[in-house]
Amino acid sequence: MIETNLQKIFFFLKPIIEISILWFIIYHLLILLFASSRARQVFRGILILVLLYLVAQVAELTTVSWLLNKLFAISVIAALIIFHPEIRQGFAKLGQQHFFAINIPEEDTDVILKEITKATDILCRKKIGALIAIENRESLSAYAENGVELDAKISAELIEAIFSPNNILHDGGIIIQQNRIRAAGCIFPLPENTDISRIFGTRHRAALGLSNETDAVVIIVSEERGDVSLVFQGKLYKDLSREELFQKIKSFLKY
Repeated sequence: MIETNLQKIFFFLKPIIEISILWFIIYHLLILLFASSRARQVFRGILILVLLYLVAQVAELTTVSWLLNKLFAISVIAALIIFHPEIRQGFAKLGQQHFFAINIPEEDTDVILKEITKATDILCRKKIGALIAIENRESLSAYAENGVELDAKISAELIEAIFSPNNILHDGGIIIQQNRIRAAGCIFPLPENTDISRIFGTRHRAALGLSNETDAVVIIVSEERGDVSLVFQGKLYKDLSREELFQKIKSFLKY
């Protein structure tokens, strides 16, 4: 009897579970896919073709309808080719999502950010280059694995020591996960857009590359200019003061 009731309940819940799973996957893929301006432009082009097809059907334009029918027949393959980079990036981001929120008390976050901004202030004055990625909702574990594992408490002194020119880890970036320095000497991906590469230095390009693939908050200290910049979701914020940097990081973090 109990088993029969459970089967009935499952039979009732099954469509709801399936719809929820499909909604979750499709919603997140669409969000990630159309975050790209190129993808949005292509999508608008497809909408225009659909409208043209409807007009051709109403106006009985036989030739135009036939051509658009043939075009739509190969649209699935064309979409896979056109959106290949966005689809790959979308699946990668989906795999990086934290499905359960990371709860760090605000006081702890403030202490961590004060140590980070103190370190960037010191590095700026000494004109020592640095690259710091702070994990947000999307995991940075895959990027931490190509560096040197530290799992160390965050302190301005340790960050300064890591980026000291005499340290073998100073050329890479450090990754901060929750309230720890997870790894140092990490290599971040460079952006596919080659025009960006001509404008910025290697650290800025690496920060933009990581920002294009994750929602990390990335800090760059320029050794040439002795200033600090921040990159979030592909947007660069240049020449920030210590207080501006603190406030921007805090506003971008989702925990």
